[in-house]
Formats: sequence, C-alpha cells, structure tokens
Amino acid sequence: MPATPFAISLPEQRLQSIRDRIVGFDWDAFPDAGNWSAGIAKAEMRRIADYWVHDYDWRAAEALLNTQPHFMAVVEGIGIHFLHVKGSAPGRRPPLLLIHGWPGSFLEFERCIERLAHPERFGGNAEDGFDLVIPSLPGFGLSGRPAAPIGPRAIARLFNRLMTEVLGYSHYVSQGGDWGSVIASWIAHDQSEACVALHLNMCLLQNTKATPETEEQKAYLAHVNLMRMIEGGYAHQQGTRPQTLGFALADSPVGAAAWILEKFAAWSDLDRNGSEPRLESVYTLDQLLTNIMLYVGTGNIVTSTWIYKAVGEEGAPGLEHRVTVPTGVAAFPDPVFPPPPRSYAEQSFAVTRWTQMAKGGHFAAMEQPEAFADDLRAFVLSLG
Repeated sequence: MPATPFAISLPEQRLQSIRDRIVGFDWDAFPDAGNWSAGIAKAEMRRIADYWVHDYDWRAAEALLNTQPHFMAVVEGIGIHFLHVKGSAPGRRPPLLLIHGWPGSFLEFERCIERLAHPERFGGNAEDGFDLVIPSLPGFGLSGRPAAPIGPRAIARLFNRLMTEVLGYSHYVSQGGDWGSVIASWIAHDQSEACVALHLNMCLLQNTKATPETEEQKAYLAHVNLMRMIEGGYAHQQGTRPQTLGFALADSPVGAAAWILEKFAAWSDLDRNGSEPRLESVYTLDQLLTNIMLYVGTGNIVTSTWIYKAVGEEGAPGLEHRVTVPTGVAAFPDPVFPPPPRSYAEQSFAVTRWTQMAKGGHFAAMEQPEAFADDLRAFVLSLG
C-alpha cells in the first residue's frame, strides 16, 4: 500500500459548471422566511454567492493548498487522501493523526500545521515538533468514494492501517472533533497497541456503561437531548435518507453551500447581533468557500453524508469498555455540542488533562488555531 504524491487540480469544466449554476440561481423566486428565523438568511446567502462568483479564486486557493505535501494511498480498496507533514524533530515525538468531521475538511487544521510541526517558528523549541498526518475521510473532500456507506469504526481501522502499514509508524496520537472525535475514540479503543494517546475537542462517543450519577451529569444529558431535538434535523435526514437529500445537494452549489454554512453559523463561537451570527468575526469568506469547494468541487457532497447512515448500520452504539490510553480534552464552549462534565467523560476515557478553553466552538482548530495547537502539544509533552 504505497503512498504517492498528489496535487489538487479540479477540472476547468467542473469549475465553470459550478459558476454557471451559482449565476443561474433564481433569487427572485426564492422565498424569504425572515432573516435567520428558519435557517441561513437569504440576504447572507446571496451576499456569499455573489462573492463566490465575482471575488473568490479557487485556483489561488488550490495553489495555496498545494504548498502542503499531499499524498494518496489505497487502503482496503478506498483511496485515502492525506497531508503528511514532517516536523522539526523527526522520531523524537509520536506523530499526530488529526481527523476532521462533517461539514469540515482537512482545511480545519491549516493554521495549526506550522505551529505543531515547527514550533521554533513561533518562539517554541524545535525538539517539540511533530510529524502530522491529516487525512480526508472516505467519501469526503479529495478521498475516494466507498462503494457503500462506511461508518466511523471502520474508518478508524482504515486510518490505523494508514498510520502503521502505509506510513510505518509504530506508535501515534489520534486527535479529533465532530466525527473525528468518534473515529479517534474508536482508534484508541480498538488499536491501543499503536495509538498511545488520545486528544479530543469534542466527546461525542461514550462508554455504553456510562451512567449519569450527579445532577450536573443529568443536566448535561438533558441538554444534549434537547439540542438533538432542536438542531438534529440535518442528522436525522442524513442518517435516514441521505441519497434523496443528495440529489438536491449535488444539483445546486448554492443549496450545498447553504446546508454547510448554516452549520458553521450555528456551531461556531461567533460574535452575534441578536439572532444574526457574524461568520466573518471568526472566518474569512475564502476559508468558508474553500471548505465548501472541497465538497462541491470534488462531487463528494453526497458520499460525505453517508457516514450518518453507516453509523447505525455498524451496530456499535458506544464504546464497549473505557478507553485506557491517556486522554486529553480541550473543552471548547461549543454553542450546540457543549463538553460534558469531566466526571462524566472520565467514565469513558482515562482523562489525564482537561482544559476549559475560553473561546472556540465546534471547528476548534479552525476557530482558535493557536489555543488548539498549544493544548494539543502540552498534552502530548505531558506524557513524557
């Protein structure tokens, strides 16, 4: 399973087709439910679409992305795209496997790469630099499409094989948020001989034996259930009828962008004017659109939703036992998926470091790259 160098190059015909569909969107016929009252505001989506057509430059974004070392490897018949960045101290520290979720991408870690691989460029010590492996999930971004929906536990197996068999690392640290936290947790659960530590910025996967014991723990689970009712419509749709939804997402770049941007608006730790989120208080439009293009431009928006259906089909509702490898948790104040009480997380993970982060939400590495990188490094260095 050799890894081969890879360069991003979307066909010009594909780019023109996307542009034509954005330009052809019938804004006059599209109803307005009233600002952000029923999802992303029409005025905001139109503003971003106008920028997409007139100001955004995919080729410039593509060139910037290609300054990083991209590779492709076939693991169990699926092409896995990944960045493999060599740090300043090869072999001194275990490499870091950084795993994104939906609707994110490897782009989430872009502003963390230099800090983690070459800390001496930011006032740190070169001997604390890490090798980084940053894959795209199967069916996401630049990775190949699975023949059928594939769930997080199976992806955990693929990524462990990528680290150990393709790249030859005997030991590594896994890190994740969103689906990445689920996959990283399964890696630590199933592959603890190779995955020597786990770092999470979300604790979505729990031990099936975990039981709320305190009022704080019970209140947390009640809040989780409430948020699932209020905010979980997208997950129910993607978990039950992703293919039907997929026809609309594949047909309309504006529709796919709205589906993704609404989550960045709801889940990020943004400045807000009443009920109106200010996306550009944290992100640039170029960042947001490059992430969207990794779904729309690649044509992988449909297969990215399959993981929601596959997780139920895997038949693994939770961890079968407590994860025993050292676990660090960066508890970012995600407005929709808040961190659990440490006491509850400890029923599922061997927590050795817990950091209550001051700012940052669901897309922690993208929102607060310096704080994210500093906490991850401090956790790994604390292991000795």
